[in-house]
Amino acid sequence: MAGIVFGLENPMMTALQHLLDIPDGEAGNTAGGEKQGPTRAYVRDARAMAATPADVKELPGAYAFVVDMPGLGSGDIQVQVEDERVLVISGERRREEKEDAKYLRMERRMGELMRKFVLPENADMEKISAVCHDGVLTVSVEKVPPPEPKKPKTIQVQVA
Repeated sequence: MAGIVFGLENPMMTALQHLLDIPDGEAGNTAGGEKQGPTRAYVRDARAMAATPADVKELPGAYAFVVDMPGLGSGDIQVQVEDERVLVISGERRREEKEDAKYLRMERRMGELMRKFVLPENADMEKISAVCHDGVLTVSVEKVPPPEPKKPKTIQVQVA
């Protein structure tokens, strides 16, 4: 709130405020067996996930995960399945370093991009594909076809 009063609501100041929220000495330390707070890795992953927009669509034969990955090529993006059912999409955007360039304003987000999705039971883990086009990654996960309904067994009734 104080940042808004002084006109410091830009993304750079917000990022600096987040860095100040967890002091170096406290992150991940324990005192008397109790956790002081979240670890730096957890906070880093949470920020990356919050800053990576995604859409999830259910199609008749598949699930589609559409994730914005601006400025990343296909070699910079990783798509993995962890713990058998968690789809992890990640990448990292680095700043272009030029010795003679001086930034006057920086608003585009740099750093790690990540999203995690728990896949439903009917997702086929063997049929996952990913395509990146114009900074938009589309990951398709096919559905396992539903089992055919069992036909009722007819039993002939005999008269005694």
